[in-house]
Amino acid sequence: MSAISLAARQDQDRVHARLAAIAARTRQLAIAGIYRAGSGHPGGALSAADLLAVLYGAELNIPGGTADDPARDRFVLSKGHAAPALYAVWAAMGYVADAVPLALRRIGTASQGHPHVLDLPLSETSTGSLGQGFSVAIGMALGLRHQYVAARVYAMLGDGECQEGEVWEGAMCAAHHGLSNLCAIVDYNKLQSDDRNANIMGLEPFAAKWRAFGWHAIEIDGHDRAAILAALAEAAATHDRPTIVIAHTIKGKGVSYMEDRPLWHGSVKMKPDETRQALAELGATETDIATWMA
Repeated sequence: MSAISLAARQDQDRVHARLAAIAARTRQLAIAGIYRAGSGHPGGALSAADLLAVLYGAELNIPGGTADDPARDRFVLSKGHAAPALYAVWAAMGYVADAVPLALRRIGTASQGHPHVLDLPLSETSTGSLGQGFSVAIGMALGLRHQYVAARVYAMLGDGECQEGEVWEGAMCAAHHGLSNLCAIVDYNKLQSDDRNANIMGLEPFAAKWRAFGWHAIEIDGHDRAAILAALAEAAATHDRPTIVIAHTIKGKGVSYMEDRPLWHGSVKMKPDETRQALAELGATETDIATWMA
């Protein structure tokens, strides 16, 4: 192996190690915040953690980690109930203090159960009503294009959210306007609040539907960080239409008793023994576990 290729491989390894650390910290802080709040949505927070880690750790251009620069990239968490993971990845990136995810749903704090644009500046818009965040992201992408701003807009949707008619109206709109500066990501964990998607309203053939609506569709393993990076690079290189990344994930990823179980969608009150096990499985130190559960 040449010195150049060896250096490139070492750089790649460092990137992936950093993203793995961000994802782990995101999962840990999300679970700790949900436990301290006495309620929340752990399943979808854990399934989204790798996607959020790659977005914030390697993709989004947010100078200074603030919302001050008009040329910054925008991220909209349309599946707003995954706010514990969003606050946690901000903390993992050093954009906010750990106290932000740990104050989840506490009265008098900015860390509401769904992102609120007036409380946390990094929240580009308030979300929670499913489908609406996606619509706002489309408006942002259209507005940036009209202003000749080269920034990109990313939106994360839940798969249950994609049963909403507003999503498909938005999909038609974005394709009609050729919004190549828009990349939507579906956290496709196959579960929603009450049951499996397939038992409530099946989405398949999912990728084919998005292609039929005029989108460039990519399917990946949503826990494979190299695949996420490659998909986002492909999206950025697509210049004639918006891109949808369908990320196949596991609800509750990383916690053995939560994985692929509808019970852990939310809102749930986590017991101390459940929380200790979850945090240990997610690699939290004994010091952190004791501090967060005090």
